[in-house]
Amino acid sequence: MSSHPIDFLIIGNNFATPEMRAIWSEENRLRQQAAVEVALARAQGELGIIPAQAAQEIAERAQPQALQLSDIATLAAQMKHSFMPTLTALQQQIGPAGEYLHYGATTQDIVDTGTILQLRDALTIIRRDTVGVARALRQLAERHQRTLMVGRTHGMQALPTTFGFKVAVWLDEFLRHLTRIDEISPRVLTGNINGAIGTNAALGDKGPEVERRALALLGLASPNIGWQSARDRLSEFASLAVLISGSLGKIGNELYNLMRTEIGEVEEPFSAGKIGSTTMPHKRNPAAIEGLASLTAPVRHSAGLIFESMHVEHERDAMSWRAEWLALPEICLYLSAQLQNAQGILSGLTVNEAKMRTNLDIQAGLLLSERVMFEAGKTLGKQTAHHLVYTCSMAAFETGRDFKSVLAEQPEIAAAISGADLDAWLDPARYLGSAVEKVNDVLRAADRSALLEPQ
Repeated sequence: MSSHPIDFLIIGNNFATPEMRAIWSEENRLRQQAAVEVALARAQGELGIIPAQAAQEIAERAQPQALQLSDIATLAAQMKHSFMPTLTALQQQIGPAGEYLHYGATTQDIVDTGTILQLRDALTIIRRDTVGVARALRQLAERHQRTLMVGRTHGMQALPTTFGFKVAVWLDEFLRHLTRIDEISPRVLTGNINGAIGTNAALGDKGPEVERRALALLGLASPNIGWQSARDRLSEFASLAVLISGSLGKIGNELYNLMRTEIGEVEEPFSAGKIGSTTMPHKRNPAAIEGLASLTAPVRHSAGLIFESMHVEHERDAMSWRAEWLALPEICLYLSAQLQNAQGILSGLTVNEAKMRTNLDIQAGLLLSERVMFEAGKTLGKQTAHHLVYTCSMAAFETGRDFKSVLAEQPEIAAAISGADLDAWLDPARYLGSAVEKVNDVLRAADRSALLEPQ
């Protein structure tokens, strides 16, 4: 029985992908913890800390997939301990060699390092899907590099731009996110096997080498010093997840607004049979876009819980630690759904170029008041031109007349500026600044980057 929407059969995929759910499942948690125990035993066997034969038997007989979670759960209720029942079950499975299992380690060594193994797999998916989003954005930016649309500030029409320019801003963000993923991965993907308070007291001088070898077997980096009481690695990952999720949420919110009936410049992918409303048959709602935008807040709040876990009492406590058990999977699960959703939206997005052009003209030329002011200012002076164009702008706005007609009736402007000049100045296609060139800059940056190549 599921009690969280992440695991609901009907709506669960709105909140997480099956692939990411598998990584953070209880079964996989157990498998990764067993993998740490096996690596620890193998390293200790190599160094003669435990018998080599015992290490081999531990590696061969530990089969976490054969363990019964229900039995372990029953034992956990009796023992009141989160890991000892798992250790007991593995020991029983291994047999006499199980006496050498978990030799010199503490629970948090195994659980933390197992969590990092899960996070490594999660980061692989996150990076892959971040690349997927970046590629979809690159295609959109290139395709609509010259597609005219209104640029808006404070929610109001401001100046002409292109849809490709808007998308290229998003693409540039995602190139930075990919750089961040690659930068933090060596720091975050670091295990921790160093005993009760991180000093390797139980293993003495051989402790650091045991840790190094065990973590190398797992493909993880070794820490300079134990990090049971230093949780910044997970907070750094959470920070990155919030940045990626924040960009996705921003894109979702922007598309949501551009899809409004009154604006109508984009539409999310639509398929036959898709229902917008149970009561209004005509509705084609931005359901996928809303889903994309809705998950940024949960990611951000879960990250806040991760940050709380940095407050550790002395050398170790379980108060802060357990917060990570809740928040880290949720961050990865919500982000996985966002990244998958975004790829589908962006790759199938309908861009209504005709409506974009209609919206450009909705103010009958007022959108180009800045250009008129600067061009007229070359003859009349900038401040004088600002005053005259402002007066004409307000008159056009309040009377509903087209801007050119009002300008042409202004004596000082009419005396200095020709009608042909006004026509040229009021053409939005001629007032894009460096928009097209800046899109090219971002496209070239994407093409030069190895970040978009599969890893």
